[in-house]
Amino acid sequence: MKREGKSSVAGLLLGLIFFIFISGVVYILSSNAFERDVPNIALEKEIEWNLKEPLKIHITDESGLRFVEASLFDGEKHAILETKTFKETQQSVDLNLTFPKVGLNPNQKVFELSIKAIDKSKWNFFSGNSVEAKAVIKVDTKRPEVTILNNSYKITKGGVATVVFRAYDEAMKSLYIETNFGKKFYPTPFYKEGYYISFVAWPTTVENFTASVVATDRAGNVSRSHIAYFLQDKKYKTSTIALNDRFLEGKITDLIAEMAPAQSSLSALEKFKYVNEEMRKGNEEAILKVTSNTPIELTKSFYLKPFYPLRNGQVVASFGDHRFYEYNKQPISESFHLGLDFASNAQASMQTSNDGLVVFARENGIYGNNIIISHGLGVYSLYGHCSSYMVKEGDLVRAGDVIAKTGVSGLALGDHLHFGMYVQGIDVRPEEWMDEVWLKESIFSIIDAAKKMIDR
Repeated sequence: MKREGKSSVAGLLLGLIFFIFISGVVYILSSNAFERDVPNIALEKEIEWNLKEPLKIHITDESGLRFVEASLFDGEKHAILETKTFKETQQSVDLNLTFPKVGLNPNQKVFELSIKAIDKSKWNFFSGNSVEAKAVIKVDTKRPEVTILNNSYKITKGGVATVVFRAYDEAMKSLYIETNFGKKFYPTPFYKEGYYISFVAWPTTVENFTASVVATDRAGNVSRSHIAYFLQDKKYKTSTIALNDRFLEGKITDLIAEMAPAQSSLSALEKFKYVNEEMRKGNEEAILKVTSNTPIELTKSFYLKPFYPLRNGQVVASFGDHRFYEYNKQPISESFHLGLDFASNAQASMQTSNDGLVVFARENGIYGNNIIISHGLGVYSLYGHCSSYMVKEGDLVRAGDVIAKTGVSGLALGDHLHFGMYVQGIDVRPEEWMDEVWLKESIFSIIDAAKKMIDR
């Protein structure tokens, strides 16, 4: 009996030990404290570096990083660029590595970069998971080549100018035209490899204008070349418009009921402010999204005839008009008119004067039934307040095609066409694109002269 009792106790002890062992194994395998994933080092196999700008390396680990080290090898000597030991949990670390002032040969064209990282996991007998990543560093200290070949002599406030230039770098990363007001214009490859063309626009709401071609390579070298334009200021009309109850309770109420029924409980003036500010903002953002695209394939030529969208149409509202709205002589809201309004007969046919691709044909708030056509190089024509469509998105149209009928859709009191021109998302003076002399002097002569320079 005693032996049986001892055997039973021994069995229970063995079972308990086995249970504890299995539980410990399960805990270790499932616990985050014993996770087995090595840190992640975001490091490409080859990196271009100009040795001037900091080299940024991103390292992450779920359990937190304990130690990171970066070193550089020039073929003969190693140099430690950065070492960090963390007491507090750091799941993400950014290294900004700079080339050492002493210890390595700065004239060396190739280096080897090593990044080591150890996490805070208790795996590997509490020593953590470790990883080492390496990359070949190719030194590139030469800036991209940028040469302005030809550009328009002047640019008018609210208008457009042309520039043709050469830009080259074997490791080109980005190329754009930087302006003083934050807008970037993106060029299109032009005529032959290494050459580019772009239109730039000076918004009516910006007092000054400057533009420079900016080229950046993968090593971080930057070239800037200023484009010399003569600036021609232009004053735009300012209007004060008195709101009346008939308009507020008619057109505005109908527009709210149709396009923003959730705002129907607002007062008449609140409805107008919503339409003129919130709805307008959303409508213009939709236009900006569609008209901001530029072609990336090589363009060998560009030609447009003057735009004449409405036969016998009379201008009834000007571009750039800064409108202030009042009710009982109290200021209510304001807006800018971003096109020309043409009126003719009711339900008049509107035509496209140039070939293009229909990129937008749908209802768009205050613009009503709205059509936008792309003509290449980031140039777009816009047609608003249509009563009906003759085209759909994706259609290719030819010069002279009837695309729609005029109407009163959107925020239109009378039957008319709202005609606008856009360059890479910026609304510009339609008058320029309707002027044969301006087209020749500001665009076509610039292109022809640049081609001759390229062919020399």
